[in-house]
Amino acid sequence: MATRFVLSGPGLALAALLVGAIAIGFAPIFVKSSELGPGATAFYRMFLALPLLLGALYFRPGPAEGARKIEKSGRDYALFALTGVFFAGDLAIWHWSIKLTTVANATLLGNAAPIFVAAAAWALLGERFGPRFWLGLLIAGLGTVMVVGTSVGGHGSVLGDALGLLAAVFYAGYLICVKMLRRSNGTLEIMVLSGLAATPILLVVSLASGESLLAVTWQGWLILVGLAVVSHTFGQSLIAFSMAHLAASYSSLTLLIQPVAAAFFAWVLLNEGMQLQQAIGGVAVLAGILLARERPRAPLPPL
Repeated sequence: MATRFVLSGPGLALAALLVGAIAIGFAPIFVKSSELGPGATAFYRMFLALPLLLGALYFRPGPAEGARKIEKSGRDYALFALTGVFFAGDLAIWHWSIKLTTVANATLLGNAAPIFVAAAAWALLGERFGPRFWLGLLIAGLGTVMVVGTSVGGHGSVLGDALGLLAAVFYAGYLICVKMLRRSNGTLEIMVLSGLAATPILLVVSLASGESLLAVTWQGWLILVGLAVVSHTFGQSLIAFSMAHLAASYSSLTLLIQPVAAAFFAWVLLNEGMQLQQAIGGVAVLAGILLARERPRAPLPPL
């Protein structure tokens, strides 16, 4: 009798996380190619994605609305708002990093979140890590350094690199908040409510920076739509979906695949070039991810 393979449970969560990370790997390419400033590009990423997320939330399949509605407290809404604040800070700062330094550097430093997530997961979520996780983290970390090492000397920007690291702090806060929210909230609900909080913040940032909100060409608008649809609506939603099934520390570690994807896309689309050292580093990142893999802690909530 033939055996059917069904992707479900932890396999589904891992697949969603990996595909989401690759989709977000396109983000720095969109940002680097955008006709608008970093803040305005981040604003449109959120603003254009919200109608899609709202539509998906309204038309999602499942039980009757009354059956799945859960009353929320003021603490819940405060956590949604905090998630939006962290994400807005991450996007605004990271987009500036991408504009100032290389795609590889900005993506590596922007994804240094595991360092901060591990500390926060230990303090806030009570997660404990064994030697296997730390060895995997070390291997993956060394791999990411190899991926971007060839573009560090003289090809980046100290300010841009510093902003990338600061963005990682905000991204770590975002990942922890999503992990906490996924205990009792669906992916789309998190994306919509946190997006409603982040969008006006990004608008204020772009206006305060004196950036134009109007792209000059239709290609410029197409880039903004691609960023909103591919990297945010698709990629970010898949990552939020996977948070409930994977430990926060492992989830953030897996997102280290983003620098590998971004370096590859930058090589193909922006002609930034990829050397043997970067390719070897990419293999090390994937090996570290597999080594650090942890089993899920709780059943996967419905989308």
